[in-house]
Amino acid sequence: MKWLIRILFFVIAAFGLVIGALLLMPKDKLSAILTEQVKAQTGRDLTISGDVGITFWPILGISAGAVTFSNAPWAGSQPMLSAESLDIGVDAAALINGQLRIKRVFADNPVLRLELSDGRGNWELNTPAASSTQSTGSSSGGGSPSANPSAVTLDQLELTNARLVYVDNGAVQMDFSGVDLSASWPDVTAPMAMSASMAAPGGSVDVNLTIPDLPAFSSGVVTPLTIALKAPGGEISFDGRVNLAGEMDGETQVVSRNTKRMLAAFGQKGVSIPNGLGRKAEISAHMTYTRDGRIALRDMVAVLDNNQMTGEADIEISSPPKVTAQINAGDLDLTKALASESTGSSGSNGGGGASAGWSRAPIDASALALANGSIRLKANSIAVPDLTLGPSDLRLNLSNSRAVLKMQPATLFSGTLNGQVVANNRNGLSVGGDLTATGINLQEALSALGGIERLSGNASGRLKFLGVGQNENQIMRSLSGEGNINVGSGVISGFDLDRLMGRGEGTGGTTVFNSLTASFTMKNGNLRNNDLLMQLDNFRADGSGRVGLGQRDIDYLFTPVALRANSGKGISVPVRIEGPWESPSIKPDLTKVIEAAAEAELKDLENEAKNQVLKKVGKELDTEVTDTDQIGDALKNKLEDEAKKGLLKLFGGD
Repeated sequence: MKWLIRILFFVIAAFGLVIGALLLMPKDKLSAILTEQVKAQTGRDLTISGDVGITFWPILGISAGAVTFSNAPWAGSQPMLSAESLDIGVDAAALINGQLRIKRVFADNPVLRLELSDGRGNWELNTPAASSTQSTGSSSGGGSPSANPSAVTLDQLELTNARLVYVDNGAVQMDFSGVDLSASWPDVTAPMAMSASMAAPGGSVDVNLTIPDLPAFSSGVVTPLTIALKAPGGEISFDGRVNLAGEMDGETQVVSRNTKRMLAAFGQKGVSIPNGLGRKAEISAHMTYTRDGRIALRDMVAVLDNNQMTGEADIEISSPPKVTAQINAGDLDLTKALASESTGSSGSNGGGGASAGWSRAPIDASALALANGSIRLKANSIAVPDLTLGPSDLRLNLSNSRAVLKMQPATLFSGTLNGQVVANNRNGLSVGGDLTATGINLQEALSALGGIERLSGNASGRLKFLGVGQNENQIMRSLSGEGNINVGSGVISGFDLDRLMGRGEGTGGTTVFNSLTASFTMKNGNLRNNDLLMQLDNFRADGSGRVGLGQRDIDYLFTPVALRANSGKGISVPVRIEGPWESPSIKPDLTKVIEAAAEAELKDLENEAKNQVLKKVGKELDTEVTDTDQIGDALKNKLEDEAKKGLLKLFGGD
């Protein structure tokens, strides 16, 4: 028994001498031994500078000042990992058996550079011997990577104030600073769990990621992946599959409680989302992401504030992003989205309301620059300020701050619109359009667009227009273009044409007409028309004048003619309509009446004198003359007769 105790004593003593020798070993020599072991186990160079501390059992650990860990031979020249300080511990027993079981990696202010090229990741840390064995096994159809006994495992990774760089085939895809990251992969068959936190405007962005089979993922096999991201204002989640190239396919969900704040956290500061288009949002879809930066969303359901939509979209990640989408909506409410954000402060216009004129509040058209692409929208109804479109098929094309809305068709004012409207914010804001309308309820249209309530009927026509300005007032005062209108039977309220023609007072009552046609031009916010024609049972009416679209006033001469009056010759009483749209005056234009009466009296005197002349000439020529054109013929005939009589007397005839 004594001999056994002696042997044990000598073993402990020998082990103590070895430990003591190592502890007394110079720091540079100790660093060299450690770096040689890392090189042997990973094939990478570990460079250590500064003081070195070491532990031996059960964890072989090293703590050092500035360190660098080299990149893969095929990757870039910059190290995979560098840090101002590093603490690494490995399982000593596993290391004796030829396995690298990393128990801890703690780093301060590190730079972690992850690179991917042709399916290879620079984070793959197999030993040279193991790599050779794997190559042989692969050529002979050998075992799964997840069964590799020499695979590196990691119990605890903590990076403080890190910079994370991701490079895909030589191009930097991500570069984040100020990241706190932790990860754990304690066993080859265990899932790899990683969490990261990064400071962002308004708070921090926190990410939790889980890969159930890291060896399979590292070898290029498509593996499951779950991601939960929390940012100021909302969350994003993903549950699906991923491959080594970062391509993803699965179910995703975005919940935004404050979209403006959430976008600011991702670097889109200052983006204002219109109310009704996603200030609060819930979006779910089946998402596919490809390595060329394309996202496909299928079976998409989006709840944007009080609006719900379904459809699909394709997004190309660029600056700005390119979006192609087909959206179906039920009853879409855009009244708040398109209303002026300064409605509450309209007093600056001089009292607010329609009577104060068009709004002078600046129009924010910055949203036109958020994306490029094409979006098709089908809806049962679309409510916008002061009017509602019925079933509509719209296509919005966006290109470099220019939007073209095509209606194919849109239902509006109980009729249909075909054509397009353009908003261009490239060099200041301009709006224009080319529209063809059919079956439009004229009273609905004029009431919504100009506050005019007096005219009703079903109209068709065409409108081309262009306006320039940074607010509603400037645009309306700059309008130019042309158009025409054709109205079937309709009514003019507050204007009784029968009463006007009978008593000289046309206010009150209504006028029913059979048709109305007109063409017009616009320039500098003024609409001018010179060929209005209204047909009634007993009357016709012509019109010409100016409608101030910018000034919201009217100066128009309306001339009705009583077709059956004056023995069927007709009588007219011109009516002048002038003043602001809200309360124009409508009264007979007596100047025109007097001019017409004087012209008629002069015509009668002229006719009477003409008749007297014709009667006198006829008496002198002894023939009936009813027109001035007959005087020459009558005179010629008279001279011929007198010449014949003279010749007969000369030759002795009767």
